[in-house]
Amino acid sequence: MARHPPGRRRNLPGHDGGKKVPRGPPDTCGMLTDVIELRRLSPDDWAIWRLLRLAALAEAPYAFSSQLADWQGGSDREDRWRERLSLPGSYNVVSLLDEDTVGMASGVPTTDEGVVELISMWVSPAARGRGFGDALVLEVERWARSVDAKVMRLDVADGNRSAARLYQRNGYGYTGEQGDLMADGVRRERVMAKRLEFPVEQRH
Repeated sequence: MARHPPGRRRNLPGHDGGKKVPRGPPDTCGMLTDVIELRRLSPDDWAIWRLLRLAALAEAPYAFSSQLADWQGGSDREDRWRERLSLPGSYNVVSLLDEDTVGMASGVPTTDEGVVELISMWVSPAARGRGFGDALVLEVERWARSVDAKVMRLDVADGNRSAARLYQRNGYGYTGEQGDLMADGVRRERVMAKRLEFPVEQRH
């Protein structure tokens, strides 16, 4: 789990200390005591994002087209991390358990009207199976609806079965399209998508 840098546990812009949300579906290992807190990050929170992203790339290199080396050494710069969190129209969120940041995800616009993409999704091994992944997916979907998106897409690495199960139980299906070539030069990402339904009270 990634610890907050000293002094970073504070109210983030627009979130008044973050939101606490119900846990994920009942099939998440039956652990019912966790409280999931979600916080939106701004570019000023680049150090939090950096800790999580480096942990993700180190722990699950099989899951991402980016590699740890791409963000180390001379590439590990504050301005680059700020730039990542400044992508136009993006929504960057982390999940917390007690004092630890245990998950991350982003929603970003695409060039297709009404279509957004879920990227940079990761949950710490210590928090898996406890609803954190579901909460992050649902939070990015909430953002997507707020910007009037009709479809959310994502790429999942071929063979990443645990991630595929997470997305499938949240209503995503394979489109038949292939995504980027993975760093091993063999596998490709597979595209999944979900048509977003709006809450009943918004269907007017």
